[in-house]
This record gives sequence, C-alpha cells and structure tokens, in this order.
Amino acid sequence: MSGLALPWLAGLLGLLLSFASCRSSLDSLGCTERASSPDGAFVDDALKLESLTGPASYPNAFSDLLGKSDSEISAKIAAAFTQLFHGDATNEAIFIPVGTDQAYILDVFHNDRRTDGLGLAMVITVSLDKRDEFDRLWRYAKSIQIVDGAGKGYFPSFCDSPDTAACYDPYGLQQIATALLLARGRWQDAPGNIDYGAEAATLLDLIRNKEVYNCGVVDGFTATFDAKSKLPYALPESALAGVSSPPIVMPAYYALWYQATRDAFWKEAAIAARNYWKASANPTTGLMPLRATFDGTPVPGFDTFSAESHLIAFNMALDHLWWGEQSWLVDESNRLLQFFYTQGLATYGVAFSLDGKTIQSLHNGSLVAANGALGLVASSDIRRDFVNEVWNLDVPTGINRYYAGIMQMTALVIMSGQMRVY
Repeated sequence: MSGLALPWLAGLLGLLLSFASCRSSLDSLGCTERASSPDGAFVDDALKLESLTGPASYPNAFSDLLGKSDSEISAKIAAAFTQLFHGDATNEAIFIPVGTDQAYILDVFHNDRRTDGLGLAMVITVSLDKRDEFDRLWRYAKSIQIVDGAGKGYFPSFCDSPDTAACYDPYGLQQIATALLLARGRWQDAPGNIDYGAEAATLLDLIRNKEVYNCGVVDGFTATFDAKSKLPYALPESALAGVSSPPIVMPAYYALWYQATRDAFWKEAAIAARNYWKASANPTTGLMPLRATFDGTPVPGFDTFSAESHLIAFNMALDHLWWGEQSWLVDESNRLLQFFYTQGLATYGVAFSLDGKTIQSLHNGSLVAANGALGLVASSDIRRDFVNEVWNLDVPTGINRYYAGIMQMTALVIMSGQMRVY
C-alpha cells in the first residue's frame, strides 16, 4: 500500500471509531465536543421531540368504585393541594416559595430538600394545570443543578442509606425529565419564559449519554442507566455497578421517552424494567426490595420493603393505565393487596421483610396512598376497600407531613384519572 493511502485509511478508521463510540442514534458529537459545549449540554437536531399520545381514557377510582361525584372529587383534591402547597408554612405546607419565582419541596422531618419530592411535585402540578407552581419548582431545580465537574447536569439530593447522605437520585431526575415532557405537551400552545421541550430534551439526552459527556466514568460518576441491562443504577456511582432499585424503574416513563425520542434504547428499557419487577418480587407476598442486582437478587442491607419501596405501586399503576392491561401487573397487584389485607386493613405497618414479617408496625398514609393506586390495577374485590382508605385519609400536618403528603397528593391525582399524557 502506498504511503499516500495511509492518511486516508487512518481517517476512515477514525470516522468508524467515532461512530462506534456513540451510544445512541441521537449522538452526533463525541465526548470532547459534548463536554465542552457552553451550556453543559448538547441537543442534536435529531433530538427534536415527537408529540406524545396517551390512552383514549383514564379511569377514576373514586367515581368508578366509590360512586363519588365530580364535584366531591375536585373538592378533595383542591383541599389537599391548597393545604400542602399553600397552607401554613409551620404546620401544613411542604411547598416553600423562594424569592419571587422559585420554590422547593421541604422534607420537614429531615429538614432537607430531596429531588424525589421535587420531581413528584412537578408531575402533580403539571397534571393539575398549576403552571405557576410548576415553573417555580423547575426554576429552583435549575438553580441547584450541578454546573461543572463530573456530576455536571445531575441534581443533588439527600438519601437515607448507610453508604451515603448526599446523592444524585435517579428517581427524582426521571420525574423531573418526565414532568418537563408533559409540560411541553400541556402548555406548548401558551408559550412562556421556559422552553419545556428543550429542557426535557436536554435532560433525556443527559440521562441517556452521561458517560459520553464525561468521556467515560469520571470521579466515580456513571451514566444513569446501564447500557447492557437497560436498567437505571440505584445511584449513578461506579461502586453500585450491577445494582438497581425496583422503586426507581419506571417503564411507563421509558415507553413515553421512546415515543418522544424514537430512541430504541427506551423501548428496550421499558421491557427490561417490567422483567426486573418480576424477578425482584417475592412470589408469595409480592413485596420488592429497596435494591436488587440486575437479575433481581436482593442486596444485603437493602433487602426489605421499606418507605421508598412504596413508590413501586405508583410506577405499576401508571404502566397499567398508560400502556394497557398487563396480566402480571394485575396478578402482582392482587398479591400485594391480599398481603396487606391479611395484615389488617387499618393497621398494617410500613416496612416488612420480603417474606412478610413486620419490621415497622406504624400505620402510615404513605403506604395507604400507594396501595390505593393499586386499586386501579387489581381485579380482586378488596381493591375497593383500599381505594376507600385513601378517600378517608386526612391530609397530614406536622413534622411528618412531607412523605405522607406528597404520596397522598400523588395518589389523588393518579386515582382520579388526572395524571395524563399530553
């Protein structure tokens, strides 16, 4: 081969390698270009989002199972929202305004600010057409977003876990991205100062391509999702390679992200998430652990059904409501509700071993709210009793109002058929 051909061949090989390094059809730049982009993110023209299409109808558990009127349901939701978002700041509200255009969600018990509550509040406010509150929450999220270093683009939060206090919670990140996507659809005909679509596209690109931005794993920061299993890491840390968490897998969201981006990764992620639940759930009780390896094996120290595990019910309900009936979800919901029913409908605890032994006997509104949402999925007759328990919940006050309150508000929105695809 002549010497003149060598530069041409080297260039061709370099081009092929650059394509091989891309992790998705959305990537048009290599890691160096992405990492050096001025705003910390690069959204390719190919990342322009498609419109979303949801189901033809949304069931309302309160009217369908309890016979409540539209006015009764609206009044209950409005009262809960008013108290939790605009009530007395010392005893009722968890929504805390900052300045003239921001607000955060306060975990009153821990006196900190967690992205799980922030993200859920954004989903709640877009679902209820509360644009001012939504915009305030997003501006706050934007203000705390990491702007440099290996964690650039992630949102700092706090975690109750033995290995870390501060963390970069994948659950909250996924909620925020989805809330922005829904806001784009709901409010795109009433333009404002926030381009919800561009913000959603940027976050989805970050979630999908974090290691491309960083040119690999840097300072222990990984991507949000494992490229092979298509599951989110429990935390985006190299120390947790091979570990996910049943409460943070959300196939309903991934199917929506596929619809918006047409990136096949998300379609595969939705399938992987559903299979992960099946592998993680105890076959008798239906209970799932806080963390499990990618094959569903519970991780020691996180091998119980605890407070964060309550979120699984919402994820299951949305997958069923948005993407059609799935027989395993129906069976799993029946299993779970039967387990809690046998524990005592008005007395079951909040934390259990996976085989059903009570660890914390406190009866709490957070799990009552979660189980009520399963009433939309289950087929057994007892589902009505769990829906009725949610209807009869008092909106929490005092130092423990954060988690029970955000869970109750989420349940009310899902169960009334108002958490919709726009």
